[in-house]
Amino acid sequence: MKEIRGNVIVGQSGGPTAVINSSLVGVYKTAKDRGANIVYGMLHGIQGLLENRVVDLSGHIKSDLDIELLKRTPSSYLGSCRYKLPEIQEDQEIYKKIFKILDDMEIEYFFYIGGNDSMDTIKKLSDYSILNGSRIRFMGVPKTIDNDLAATDHTPGYGSAAKYIGSITKEVIRDGLVYDQQSVTMIEIMGRNAGWLTGAAALAKCEDCEGPDMIFLPEIPFNIEDFMKKVAKLHERKKSVVVAISEGIRVEDGRYVCELTDNVDYVDAFGHRQLTGAARFLAGRIARDTGCKTRAIEFSSLQRCASHMVSRVDITEAYQVGGAAVKAAFEGETGKMVILKRISDDPYICVTDIYDVHKIANIEKKVPREWINEEGDYVTEAFLSYIRPLIQAELTPIMADGLPRHLYCQDHRNE
Repeated sequence: MKEIRGNVIVGQSGGPTAVINSSLVGVYKTAKDRGANIVYGMLHGIQGLLENRVVDLSGHIKSDLDIELLKRTPSSYLGSCRYKLPEIQEDQEIYKKIFKILDDMEIEYFFYIGGNDSMDTIKKLSDYSILNGSRIRFMGVPKTIDNDLAATDHTPGYGSAAKYIGSITKEVIRDGLVYDQQSVTMIEIMGRNAGWLTGAAALAKCEDCEGPDMIFLPEIPFNIEDFMKKVAKLHERKKSVVVAISEGIRVEDGRYVCELTDNVDYVDAFGHRQLTGAARFLAGRIARDTGCKTRAIEFSSLQRCASHMVSRVDITEAYQVGGAAVKAAFEGETGKMVILKRISDDPYICVTDIYDVHKIANIEKKVPREWINEEGDYVTEAFLSYIRPLIQAELTPIMADGLPRHLYCQDHRNE
């Protein structure tokens, strides 16, 4: 007989991915299958919880079709937030409020799907819970296209974003060959301090495509004058030059390249400045100095919402980490995050495990220096061997009237 458990609550936080809702389904379905009474969803994460904005997910996920639709729906079904909890010693009142809300809802298990900042939330809530003898278990479910979470081999969301970047880069390269004239196309890819996404542009290099000519990651200081010389040298042997850069590339003095031209005013609750414009700045510099045709392309949010091009490996693992978090919490774990451990590349085998969230929160995993070439303008074969298994296979969208069908949270319409 299935054991009846207490109530569960799950939230989504930070930037979305194409597969984050597969993790949500993994939490919901595993919790219900293991006897959870009610599975609640926070609307807009911990910020929504503080405002008592929650829903009973049983009223949203009513059938197997809903489950399949939600797994294929991009962005955060429940809505997201970038809300930084204060240190416990600085403001206990906010924690008292959160735990009163959770106690009033008879919550026993709390799951948060997110990246570095979300794991900071899990760390603080689990610490407060232990200090005050609460019965609630807190578990982190990894998510981020940035792939910068410590301890885990990779993060759900990254494989699909990499698949999109590799595919679109191939198409951009093909487009650049149309006209018989010198040109430079600058591709700007997300990545504040870690170049995992930008390095994925190298996937475009294969038997039917020569790939981008240069790739610049934020791990290596960017020298504008050296870059200009490299572009000129490339133009000596070819007309169309395509360069992929991280939005977070910085010059030697630490300034972001995008700050050299544009004012970057927006700063989120965690102190992160919105980065954009590096490709435009460099394209403008090339056009001004050389007179050749230039174009700046920002993949922007397209990288994280392209559910029509998800990796089957990615969406499957996203579901698995959600389920693994529930299993661990129901077995008594708290203050942990589910991680992925790679057993082998060929055949690709990856399993789940759990890891202390205190050793993950606020720690950024960067691309190893040995995975970047000596010149600092491309990634190595070791990087590509790491990433290729993560982009394999596809999951076809459920189509309606020629377009992908998604599951939409009706409660957002009533806010």
